[in-house]
Amino acid sequence: MKVALIPARGGSKRIPRKNIKKFCGKPIIGYSVEAAIKSGLFDRVVVSSDDQEIIDIACSYGAEAPFIRPSELSDDFATTTDVTLHAINTLNLKFTDQICCIYATAPFIRDVDLKSAYTLLMSEKLDYVFSATEYRFPIQRALKINFDGFSEMFQKEHETTRSQDLEPAFHDAGQFYFGTVQAYLEGKGVLTNSKSKPLMLPSSKTQDIDTLNDWEFAEALYLADQLNDQ
Repeated sequence: MKVALIPARGGSKRIPRKNIKKFCGKPIIGYSVEAAIKSGLFDRVVVSSDDQEIIDIACSYGAEAPFIRPSELSDDFATTTDVTLHAINTLNLKFTDQICCIYATAPFIRDVDLKSAYTLLMSEKLDYVFSATEYRFPIQRALKINFDGFSEMFQKEHETTRSQDLEPAFHDAGQFYFGTVQAYLEGKGVLTNSKSKPLMLPSSKTQDIDTLNDWEFAEALYLADQLNDQ
């Protein structure tokens, strides 16, 4: 069995009601549900939430909610892995099953990327495949501000190194984590200590949304991307 799991708790402090806030005219969780369904990969598309309004909206786009997430997994300290393990146990999934955790706030997610991730997961017998993208600026030249308010480099040895001479760096794109149930139950980390590979996405197809400024930028990027795809 293949399950898409969309975690979406009710409490969101930086952006109130973030998981169902309208993004370019549609509740943002709708993009994740629709991409999962459109991929044709999943036997079940499940929303894990403690909030009835979120559940109702997710279900209106085609998800199901076979359980209510318990309160102890709905606070600021519950991790995505905690929520995924709860779903695995509640749904009685088997070692041989696969589960894809899809963030509710991932409007750039595409069904083709989910399908590519699944193909990579199975063809190479991996534990996980996750979305990733390249940093837009060399991390070796990152700055920090010291106690006196002056700038310092994290890696001063690269102060004059040309950008093209630095090794590219990548980061988790925060869209999905496609893994085997066995890997989750054995406690293997998604990004480390496992047979895990990234599915590389272009930066135009990713955007972290943590603040209202992020939200506004993401909407502008999404609309521009839609025009480019026409």
